[in-house]
Order: sequence, then structure tokens, then C-alpha cells
Amino acid sequence: MNTVIKTKAIKPGPKPKKPDGTPDKRRRVTAPNKPKHPGLKPHRHKPGD
Repeated sequence: MNTVIKTKAIKPGPKPKKPDGTPDKRRRVTAPNKPKHPGLKPHRHKPGD
């Protein structure tokens, strides 16, 4: 018996809108708040990985 597993890609959809119709900005980092959110740390592999 052969089982086929189908996977679907996760697509980044449009941002949700507030009830008044304006876009929800909670998922965005605005320019004044950028210093509060540093970039990601560099990824380092251990020897042998």
C-alpha cells in the first residue's frame, strides 16, 4: 500500500484589517521603532554539523 502525502505551502497573505477598514499595523516595524527591534544574530554552525 502506497500512501501519498500532499503538503501545501504557507503563503503570506494580506495583513488583517481592523473593523474600520484600516490595515492592522501590529505586525509591522515602523521607522521610529526600528532601534527597539535589532536584527537577527548570525547563525553559526558547530564543527561537524
